[in-house]
Amino acid sequence: MTREPEPVAGSPRRSERPGPEFSVIVPTLNEEARLDETLRRARAALGPEVEVIVVDGGSRDRTTEIAAPHGRVLSTRRNRGAQLAAGARAATGEIFVFVHADTWLPDGGAAAIRAAVHAGSEAGCFRFALQPSAPRWRYRLLEWGVNWRTRRLRTATGDQALFVTRDAYHACDGFRDLPLFEDVTFVRAVRRVTRFRLLPLVACTSSRRWEAGFLRTVLKHWALRAAFLVGADPRRLSRYHERPAGITASRVPPSRCAPQTSGSRPKR
Repeated sequence: MTREPEPVAGSPRRSERPGPEFSVIVPTLNEEARLDETLRRARAALGPEVEVIVVDGGSRDRTTEIAAPHGRVLSTRRNRGAQLAAGARAATGEIFVFVHADTWLPDGGAAAIRAAVHAGSEAGCFRFALQPSAPRWRYRLLEWGVNWRTRRLRTATGDQALFVTRDAYHACDGFRDLPLFEDVTFVRAVRRVTRFRLLPLVACTSSRRWEAGFLRTVLKHWALRAAFLVGADPRRLSRYHERPAGITASRVPPSRCAPQTSGSRPKR
């Protein structure tokens, strides 16, 4: 039975149990190079009272050590869908914000999310932008394409920092236990219970995966997405979507994205 969207008026529905307004949930796997700055920016965007939950999938570097001072660190198997679901189960906030470890939330993120929820959109995402090593036209074209797709088709990926109220998350049964396209599957589900909105602010994601070969990466993603849309099992497709070995943080200065938070150091 399809659930009808329930518009929100005023503020998000509060549970009887007191808790934070926002819970930010970050899945990780060997992300020591960028995680600290990502979590600093998340706190700057969502406020000092934000609940930070990092769900690690078996890192062999200093990821969990870096995450510990910022909030809770959970461990699960390497599977992004399972990691996100585990974080949501542990979260106590009224609004969940799912952020990739290489994605930086913008200043003013909290106000933008509140405005969307108050207007009746209990789920949504930010605009997509990359942090390339140079202002290359192909990156700008990719950004335009992703944002056009979100506006027209009301779909999104985890690189755009998905947000959802607690009520809408549970109404659509949350993230599925999938290693690939868990974000697309989630957006499909949440759109059945509430309006989904693209926010005007930009979340900046590292260009590192495209730097290994821009055209090859884009074509591979298109091929995998096409296979998924015609019914291929994401578990089988995930074997073709492994992150290249030895990938590191992008060397770009963060000038196009949110300003650096206090106490953070530029990446070199």
